[in-house]
Amino acid sequence: MSVLQPGFDGTAPPDWLRRALGDGLGGVVLFARNLADGGRTADLVAAIRAESPDVIVAVDEEGGSVTRLEASTGSSWPGNRALGVGGDLAVTGRVARRIGRLLAAAGITLDYAPVADVNANPANPVIGVRSFGPEPGLVAQHTAAWIGGLQGAGVAACAKHFPGHGDTVTDSHLELPTVTASRETVEARDLPPFRAAIGAGVRAIMCGHLLVPALDDVPATLSRPVLTGLLRQELGFEGLVVTDAIEMRAVAAYHEPGEIAVRALAAGADAVCAGISSPDGSSVYALRDAIVAAVRQGRLPEERLAEAAARVRALVDWHAGQAPARAAAANDPDDDLGLTAATAALRVTGQVRRPVLARAPLVVELSARQNQAVDGVAPPGFAGAVAELLPGTQGISVHPGDPLPDLRDRERPLVIVVRDAARHGWIQELLGEALRARPDAVVVEMGLPGPPAGAVYVATHGNSRASARAAARWLTS
Repeated sequence: MSVLQPGFDGTAPPDWLRRALGDGLGGVVLFARNLADGGRTADLVAAIRAESPDVIVAVDEEGGSVTRLEASTGSSWPGNRALGVGGDLAVTGRVARRIGRLLAAAGITLDYAPVADVNANPANPVIGVRSFGPEPGLVAQHTAAWIGGLQGAGVAACAKHFPGHGDTVTDSHLELPTVTASRETVEARDLPPFRAAIGAGVRAIMCGHLLVPALDDVPATLSRPVLTGLLRQELGFEGLVVTDAIEMRAVAAYHEPGEIAVRALAAGADAVCAGISSPDGSSVYALRDAIVAAVRQGRLPEERLAEAAARVRALVDWHAGQAPARAAAANDPDDDLGLTAATAALRVTGQVRRPVLARAPLVVELSARQNQAVDGVAPPGFAGAVAELLPGTQGISVHPGDPLPDLRDRERPLVIVVRDAARHGWIQELLGEALRARPDAVVVEMGLPGPPAGAVYVATHGNSRASARAAARWLTS
């Protein structure tokens, strides 16, 4: 069981998890559902470690829209695209170090971050602002800086989603994406950030549920040519290879969980992430049984399983040796780095007269559905960030199918907040309708920016709490 990293329900370890930890379970992954109160994360991790002191505790804490420890408030840190636009590698490293300090204080071993994908396709529904950008060199530099910052705080980084999820138009949570690029394009565009991650000493790499015909005719997670041939032998990676969650439809639509685990391990993965477990834990034990059966049948070489378990142990040993780094990071001075970094990413066009907002506005948020990587957590409300500075601000959320509110009160400033408007026809339609009624409106784009719209257009390059605060402060000052 040392090669499994399951999730669980609840804010305390269930009985089955305690039993599994006693049986040698190697890892646990935490989600927002486990961390209803971010301040109690350390208590949860301590309860887990009471059963198994060496267990790997993993989490997705990317900054930006993907946060677990700050799920109830929104992240204090801008995400990758904002850092890429800001363009300061030192700031990227410092932000990652602060995230590492937060995780270290909670007892986290492994952060499933950073996203090292080059967002080559603006229509990508799941990467987008989670990527540092569309240019391989920039993404590679910031990936290395982020890893250095996080691991400098004593928490292991995990670059994802190998061999690159940036040039896709489907979400692997829902179906199997296909990357149609040539081998030469994959080498030149998608692999440089992973090469940089390896050069920076990244402790883990997550493989994506992606079909890349130029590399193999099976998904990367299950592909020996990709995981062993390319990642291990060609790129020289010696750390932990972990799968993306095996319940994702990209692979779960084609194979049973046990079969996915066996094939992934045989291909070269060392740890299997299973984000959703049955209430009694039987699904986790079923994975164990499938692995044992595959070894007995000769489908999974015993030495391959032993190699995977040894890499799990190596990560545990690395983390144990990082106590001085964690102690040093804990003593870093506090400042408002998140706000500063988010402010550096703002890009504003239009008829700017400061302050843009002198009175409490009406804030209309055109709210698209979050992708599943966000873990079901709504983005932080922009209206709340403005209301902290201009009391009396009113916020209204408009969802697909909803009509716009009455916008005729021209005495009150209007702010329209969108996210990835260029990818959502209904947002473009309502935004056009709103601007015909109120051409004086301010438009705040908290996803990938498109053509500027409105009297003033603010692109934040992400929808973290830090980005909302930065835009609100700029508009009101």
